[in-house]
Amino acid sequence: MRTLTRKGAATRQRILEGAAAHIREYGVAATTLDDVLARTATSKSQLFHYFPGGREELLLAVARFEAARVLDDQRPQLDELTSWPAWQAWRDKVVDRYRRQGRLCPLNSVMSHLGSQTPGAQAVVTELMRRWQDEIAAGVRHMQHVGEIDRSLDADRAAAALLAGIQGGVLIQMSTGATDHLEAALDLGIAHLRAHRA
Repeated sequence: MRTLTRKGAATRQRILEGAAAHIREYGVAATTLDDVLARTATSKSQLFHYFPGGREELLLAVARFEAARVLDDQRPQLDELTSWPAWQAWRDKVVDRYRRQGRLCPLNSVMSHLGSQTPGAQAVVTELMRRWQDEIAAGVRHMQHVGEIDRSLDADRAAAALLAGIQGGVLIQMSTGATDHLEAALDLGIAHLRAHRA
């Protein structure tokens, strides 16, 4: 990707955030380039300057933006898994984030449109899951370092299981509107970690 001036980067970000906001409100199918142009007070030439691939390139950028937002919405708690109260605070933050999001997942809707099997879409999801798992695993390792979790526990597998539970809970919430399964997955996942005391 070419280097942008500060003004150029700001314009690109404005287009990206405007497109993401419109998709959150109206969905992907109901979002056209004209909608994005109107919402962001951008000309068509500007939009194609920053997103030469048009709508598909813009949607992929929105997918990356929403993927980053998944983790950003968990901060600072995700960065501070250093005590059991901190793990509980992170758990509450995750549940609150998805409760506020409701049944519509912006990332999922964009990914569904792009097609989850396309290389660009696969890369977005793979990177998100890798980063999320790594951050949870870092919290597990910290707890092992301070003697709260036995060092024999595989931190990466424990993080993978917790993340799988979260994703399953979110998927069920998207169908039912309830966070019960998400809360159960988090509660039992954290209880599993606490059961492996050093």
